[in-house]
Amino acid sequence: MTMDYDDRYFHGKPQNSFHKAMNIPDVVVFPRSQEEVSKIVKSCNEHKVPIVPYGGATSIEGHTLSPNGGICIDMTQMKNIKSLNLEDMDVVVEPGIGWMELNEHLEPYGLFFPLDPGPGATIGGMCATRCSGSLAVRYGTMRDNVINLKVVLANGDIVKTGSRARKSAAGYDLTRLMIGSEGTLGVITEVTLRLQKIPQYSVVAMCNFPTIKDAADVAIATMMSGIQVSRVELMDEVQVRAINLANGKNLPEVPTLMFEFIGTEAYAREQTLIVQKIASEHNGSDFVFAEDSEAKKELWKIRKEALWACFAMKPNFEAMITDVCVPLSRLAELISTSKQELDSSSLVCTVIAHAGDGNFHTVILFEPDQEEQRKEGERLNHFMVHTALAMEAGTCTGEHGVGTGKMKVLLLNLLRLLALLTH
Repeated sequence: MTMDYDDRYFHGKPQNSFHKAMNIPDVVVFPRSQEEVSKIVKSCNEHKVPIVPYGGATSIEGHTLSPNGGICIDMTQMKNIKSLNLEDMDVVVEPGIGWMELNEHLEPYGLFFPLDPGPGATIGGMCATRCSGSLAVRYGTMRDNVINLKVVLANGDIVKTGSRARKSAAGYDLTRLMIGSEGTLGVITEVTLRLQKIPQYSVVAMCNFPTIKDAADVAIATMMSGIQVSRVELMDEVQVRAINLANGKNLPEVPTLMFEFIGTEAYAREQTLIVQKIASEHNGSDFVFAEDSEAKKELWKIRKEALWACFAMKPNFEAMITDVCVPLSRLAELISTSKQELDSSSLVCTVIAHAGDGNFHTVILFEPDQEEQRKEGERLNHFMVHTALAMEAGTCTGEHGVGTGKMKVLLLNLLRLLALLTH
């Protein structure tokens, strides 16, 4: 436990979020066991003290802020791998372990956990926000990859949401209820995860397009072709320019798609050739692909470091990162409509999308001490949210979650769904 101001300030301010901290926690605690978490929560419930669970602090929508002070429960000391069940292809872990750390442990066994959000994300936080990442198009989101949880409820009681069986029709699906609840229903203390075999072979491809709509159309056509692509990532010309500046690259500064194909060597190559044909039918050019391990890492490094590349253009700026999602058939329309608004703005805005599942992000760069720029960023953010919600079955967040940043638009999101149900 600590009441040190610097520690409390660190835990109370946004680490990766543009949302301002209005307060900081009164105390930060570092439990090392489920029983300690239960005692902390039970005491907080008795004295009506607010609680904020805290993991890797990589979330973007202000999830770890403490607007009412209270207790910050830092779960990072609970990071043990409790059991690895190779024949069942599952693993039981504590919430504080990072997904990258977990995958380092799993690699010698030929297994991996496929979700890949921000590099510092922890498994508990990934469950709480129902995260996903670039591999969700193939492996699904956190909802699809968690088998069972242990959770400390608001009164301190400990519950187990299921068994290690891969499926069950016995009673309510409490596991899925907890996934995405963002700490509002309980504190996650143990997670059983579904694992995957490391792919035998993979090919990474990149292709350029004259317009962002062409690129989005190819992403849609690829998914409709039935190809089991594992990643489809889209970047606009502004994002590619940022990558060139940050990495000393000389990539064509045009809308770009990146793909990954996995399977046997023959199958991965066959998929690559099919997508190359699809791209050529939609004005695609400069189709290149890599099979060498280092070349593939270099290509994905470009995408993984996209956010940090943005700061090469505006080193002292902050980034406002949007997150909307629509049915795949509406993605090209959403991106095209948003792109017109972004290009007409005075702010520098880049487009990045998990184009294989309709999830679309914009990085909006603004000077933190310029209130007018912040307001313009918020206007653009709201424009994209409202545009997505206006499309049938669109959502205000595909993977970042609600946090403190999207509480108001969550209500709008739910009202929109209610209107669809009643018509």
